Amino acid sequence: MLTYKYTARDAATGKKITAEVQAASEQAAAKLLRDQGLSPIEITPLSSGGSNPISRFKNRIKIKDKILFSRQLSTLINAGLPLVQSLRTVGGQTQNKALKIVIQDVITDVESGSALSVALGKHPTVFNEIYISLIAAGEASGTLDKSLERLANQQEKDAEILSKVKGAMVYPVIVLVVMGLVIGFMLIKVMPQVEQLYEGMGGGAQLPIVTRILLSVSDLLIKFWYVVLIAMGLMAFFVSRWARTFGGKRYIDRFKMRTPPLSSLFMKMYMARFARTGTTLVASGVPLIQVLEITSKSINNVHLEDSIKRATEKVKGGKALSESIVNDPNFLPLVPDMLRIGEQSGSIEQMMEKTADYYEKEVDNEIKAISTIIEPMLMVLLGIVAFVIVAAVLLPIYSLAGQGISV
Repeated sequence: MLTYKYTARDAATGKKITAEVQAASEQAAAKLLRDQGLSPIEITPLSSGGSNPISRFKNRIKIKDKILFSRQLSTLINAGLPLVQSLRTVGGQTQNKALKIVIQDVITDVESGSALSVALGKHPTVFNEIYISLIAAGEASGTLDKSLERLANQQEKDAEILSKVKGAMVYPVIVLVVMGLVIGFMLIKVMPQVEQLYEGMGGGAQLPIVTRILLSVSDLLIKFWYVVLIAMGLMAFFVSRWARTFGGKRYIDRFKMRTPPLSSLFMKMYMARFARTGTTLVASGVPLIQVLEITSKSINNVHLEDSIKRATEKVKGGKALSESIVNDPNFLPLVPDMLRIGEQSGSIEQMMEKTADYYEKEVDNEIKAISTIIEPMLMVLLGIVAFVIVAAVLLPIYSLAGQGISV
């Protein structure tokens, strides 16, 4: 059992309650609270000393380690090996020490009679709700090996998309960092020398305005560099805190969805994630309502999560899924169209898979398009920065030359 800290609202009195509860997983804790007449607002796993290895190692288990775990376990189970023996074999082959600890803990629980889904559910920071639900569906249908294979494919697709998006950001980030270093060097080292040179030559003329502005910035950085660093640190701290608040997350998620050219990329990435996750869950036999509930949490966008929750309520009321999202601005038009075809033909799984494939290709195209736009924009920005710096350095020299003063 794990210990969770929760904040919930009492349905009878309307009061908020903050306390601790013990359960096998976060989902089990939420169910326990609802059974007690409480509406969970927030559930957070607590560290339990040395008994919960994930409290120490959760950031050291990477997606590629989980993909390899899922694929190897699927292969061994498909080959006819007992579950515990399969887990021991996978645990012996994995190179990740943190994952080894988790697998050993899972083996202990399975040997004690727990189902694999329950044993994995004790590690919610490693195995999310999608993972647990697919494992549970595989156990119920006797197709655990296929569920694990689908999980591996799902994780690979997600990792591939994120890798491409991050890869597209590497070049502009490197250029901006180098640009910042060059500007810093010019302001701290070169501009003061220009000022000394001009003062040494005399002449009494005033420096050009662009030079005076850069000299003021240079003087600020040299004399009050610690104030600048503290201010930047405080700004980064408060922005990061704000970004984790409900209002901050809503603003950032809306910005992603509505600001070109990134909006097109993020919307297609969200549609691909929605369709791919839905495909994986439906193929494993998870009921549609549960598919929507799980998918809403996997999108990682609060506005889409709200849209999926509204659609879930409509589906519960008897509407088709395609009809529930057809006029929702947070869904691209192709998604309800493809779902409608799938519902009419009885092949919703195949239609969702085709939708996922289509939007994954579109994400590739968007990344290429954005990269094509960013490169000339960076070149223009570099040109402007270079022009301002050169003008600030050379204009005083030309001014001295115009006064007939020898440099």
